[in-house]
Amino acid sequence: MILSNKANQIAASLTLAITAKAKKMKAEGIDVIGFGAGEPDFNTPDNIQNAAIEAIKSGKTRYTAASGISELKEAICAKFKRDNNIEYTPSQIIVSTGAKQCLANAFQAILNPGDEVIVAIPYWVSYPELIKLADGVPVFVKTTEKNHFKYDIKELEEAITDKTKAILINSPNNPTGTVYSEKELKDIAELAQKYDLIIISDEIYEKLLYGEDSHISIASISKDAYDRTIVINGVSKAYAMTGWRIGYAAASETIIKLMSNIQSHTTSNPNSIAQYASLEALNGDQNNLNYMIEEFKHRRDYMVNRINNINNLSCINPNGAFYVMLNISKVLGKSIDGEIVNDSLDFARILLDKEKVAVIPGAAFGVDEFVRLSYATSMENIIEGLNRIENFIKNI
Repeated sequence: MILSNKANQIAASLTLAITAKAKKMKAEGIDVIGFGAGEPDFNTPDNIQNAAIEAIKSGKTRYTAASGISELKEAICAKFKRDNNIEYTPSQIIVSTGAKQCLANAFQAILNPGDEVIVAIPYWVSYPELIKLADGVPVFVKTTEKNHFKYDIKELEEAITDKTKAILINSPNNPTGTVYSEKELKDIAELAQKYDLIIISDEIYEKLLYGEDSHISIASISKDAYDRTIVINGVSKAYAMTGWRIGYAAASETIIKLMSNIQSHTTSNPNSIAQYASLEALNGDQNNLNYMIEEFKHRRDYMVNRINNINNLSCINPNGAFYVMLNISKVLGKSIDGEIVNDSLDFARILLDKEKVAVIPGAAFGVDEFVRLSYATSMENIIEGLNRIENFIKNI
């Protein structure tokens, strides 16, 4: 029996594979320290929980409009005006089952077979696969640690062909923590205008910033950038609501209508109860968010300082999200107990076996000289996990 060729070309998530193995070991009673988490370790704030409970009690448990409830769309418009100085109308908003569905809808709405989307390396693991599922072609532009893993504008322009349809930006970035400046975004916006390209701006980590950098949405750069940008965002990371599965996108009415039509035939509306909870997240008390940001900053500062004091390891200081890209290039090709560490997959596998520490291999993000560590875990785990990593490195 011949099954889908397209489906057979989609790679399994290495992040989920490592996390699943670590969870299995924990279930077997093994003391595993996990640095793989892509979600805050805090619980959803009480006011948001209570809004969901009230929604259930008041009978808001039925189908909604496929693209989301009007109250939430209005709150999203208010958020864009308040936080990003961008004005949208509810007809320019779609609410989906997580930011990932927004991305999937967007790629399906804009791509025809063979259309190219430019993606920076390192990239979030699902970008290439979502593009391929929409019959597009991911075109990768390698970035450097020296340039804080940001697009070099000249190399970005060199990657553009007559098949290029869109440029993808993720700021703050997963997996690097990179935050693009206003000048860098302006350069990208001007390039998109020059070649008449769509910009897809994934801003899901917008609220999680720790340095002097402020988040700037590329859609706010100019009228032209606004017209050609699809902004992707959601409540998962900022409000510790990953399991609630609510994301949203903003774009032109034409694109949002296409995305809504696609969604109406795939999943219909996102969870009704989660939508009302998200309404409270955007409109309600933000004190829990401020606390979470301070805690993440404390953890980041400790992790970065500690890593850069371990021989043969290093990392840059990420200004956003909750990840650190650990440079392991100096230990590649070396061995531990007869096992050679050839690449990031070997590093992650042997580290988990020897020291019971789970990290995500850089191969999942297109870079083999790094592994990703998440600091969305307790300080106790961070301290113990880095102790084990230091011991691992000493034995290589």
